[in-house]
Amino acid sequence: LEQQLKKNNIQGKWLDIEITEHVLIHDIEQCVSVLSDIKKLGVTISIDDFGTGYSSLNYLKRLPIDTLKIDRSFVQECSDIDEDREICSAIIHLASVMGLSVVAEGVETESQASTLIELGCHVFQGYYFYKPLPLARVEMLLAKHNGPSLTELKPISLN
Repeated sequence: LEQQLKKNNIQGKWLDIEITEHVLIHDIEQCVSVLSDIKKLGVTISIDDFGTGYSSLNYLKRLPIDTLKIDRSFVQECSDIDEDREICSAIIHLASVMGLSVVAEGVETESQASTLIELGCHVFQGYYFYKPLPLARVEMLLAKHNGPSLTELKPISLN
């Protein structure tokens, strides 16, 4: 990863590594070590689909992570089903207490977004905001919002 960042002249801050919970259970000590090395490169680390796998608060407090991503299975019904709303609330609160960011995945309706905002989540992914876009449209959006240039976001091959 370090070689590829250098080779492609990309700062680590422009890269976020997403890992799923099930990856963590195989060898927590090795995961902590590897993720710590990745963090030293400036790369952020997110746990994807949080709450759907083998969530362990002990592991969570030991891992050098930046973000928890609420799985869309909880987000889909968060405005209609109390249990899903409470799970989202608990994840948002847990992230806040631990000093982590939180991202809600699969936001597809205004009602879901409103509920999540009310619960304290302010970063979302999902079709409510944008469906997959062609490259030209992404370039236009990045330019409009003064985001990173595409040279900073260019795809790289890890071969």
